[in-house]
Amino acid sequence: MMTIQTYEVVVLETSDLHGFVRPRSYATRDEVGHGLARIASMVREIRRAQPNTLLIDNGDCLQGTPLTYYHAKVNSEPANPVIACMNELRYDAAVLGNHEFNYGLPYLQSAVEASAFPWLSANTIDTVTGEPLFGKPYIVRELGNGLRIGILGLTTSYIPNWEQPQHIAGIRFDDPVEAARRWVGILRNEERCDVVIVSYHGGFERDPVTGAATEPLTGENVGYAICEQVDGIDVLLTGHQHRAIADCSINGVCVVQPANEGRFLGKVTLRLEESGSGWTVTDKRSELIAAADYRPDEAVEQLVSGVEAMTQTWLDLPIGHVEGDMTIASHADVRLREHPLIEFINRVQMEVSGADISNTALFDNLSPGFGERITMRDIVTNYIYPNTLKVIRISGQDIRQALEKSAEYFALNSQGEIVVSPAYLAPKPQHYNYDMWEGIEYILDIARPVGQRVTKLERNGQPIADGEIFDVVMNNYRAGGGGNFTMFQNKPVVKDIPIDMVELLADYILARGRITASVNENWRVAGGVK
Repeated sequence: MMTIQTYEVVVLETSDLHGFVRPRSYATRDEVGHGLARIASMVREIRRAQPNTLLIDNGDCLQGTPLTYYHAKVNSEPANPVIACMNELRYDAAVLGNHEFNYGLPYLQSAVEASAFPWLSANTIDTVTGEPLFGKPYIVRELGNGLRIGILGLTTSYIPNWEQPQHIAGIRFDDPVEAARRWVGILRNEERCDVVIVSYHGGFERDPVTGAATEPLTGENVGYAICEQVDGIDVLLTGHQHRAIADCSINGVCVVQPANEGRFLGKVTLRLEESGSGWTVTDKRSELIAAADYRPDEAVEQLVSGVEAMTQTWLDLPIGHVEGDMTIASHADVRLREHPLIEFINRVQMEVSGADISNTALFDNLSPGFGERITMRDIVTNYIYPNTLKVIRISGQDIRQALEKSAEYFALNSQGEIVVSPAYLAPKPQHYNYDMWEGIEYILDIARPVGQRVTKLERNGQPIADGEIFDVVMNNYRAGGGGNFTMFQNKPVVKDIPIDMVELLADYILARGRITASVNENWRVAGGVK
């Protein structure tokens, strides 16, 4: 009688940590229920119970908090705090995310060299060697009794639409679906893997249950296509969209996505049997474990305590004062009528660039605005991305199309009130894809059909013609067409300002000492019940 062996393997995933280690808000210093320190406690607990555990980071770990900004831009002498924590937790591998490139290749290279684990991305190609960047498309882990598990890394190929060209010079981003098809075949046929796990820094372009498209099919997210079109995958680890997805499969592939900033740990449990002819996966399931249920790990907190203390001192440096009120009482109101903070950011962009027209966004619903006394903490809390500026040359028609795109952010509810369109809230909040402009006068009427909402578009009191040409300053993400602002793609770059907006804002305030809160009311949103 043949003996059947059974085996259980646990795969743990973090994704989109964005440098969030200690569970405290950088804006308020209050304790929060997420962060890598809390994740660390559950990783250690799971490993004690299940030794056959693999730990993978799915990308976007190196950027996103004042801690990572301070280390990348102000003082890189201490050990990279995120990498130090990941080394402590003995990650098996990490995948390149799009935000890994934000601080440039030298910084990314230094992080990779400091890592005690490999960085994977089969479709991120060094154009000189023709090989995957940093040389690793996959790893193979051999566990007990000859069980072989292959882990393939993939990265969203949409990065050139957002990232500064100098940060990705000499790099090609291939189609993740094609790359998966090639490398999964190698893992199955040449590496003889019994289990294949794909860790893809990207999300789902379709509803995982119904298959209905949930966003424009630009190629930014192709998780559903990977599951449908590539044979031989057992598990797909995903991210990028900051969604919480578990207990779900697509075409027999077990999928998971653990939100962002260490809110959840993704856990996949695989059960296998071996009866003499190789291992077979008999069961697989995914779940999310909430970080809020765990205390922070003391060892991880201690690892970052030094650079964290330096970051906090830097954040509390006073740089100026505000005359008037630049605080935010309602994030919704900021997007409906001009606010002094948005006016100020646009004015800074115009002054440092020399452009007469500017646009910017209120990136999230956490920005507090500026109080009477401004510190570096206020700057990085309100301007959370490491954006730089570009001045691009566009037409009046491009401006109108961009305003119509921004107007899609709004909808009317059943009571006729202006609300955020559901498409901008799920599957991921996209408040950063609604722009507000300075240097032009306009009205958006939300009672009108989508695509016909710009009812006024003027400059200096005169209607803007479609064929007129203007130089407009905006952040590098938007200038590349990020957020599906395709009208900006491939437009002539009049000026490139490769200095972070955080630095530009701080320098502007430092040079003046005092700024004034004001608005000129050059735009408004209309059409809803008052």
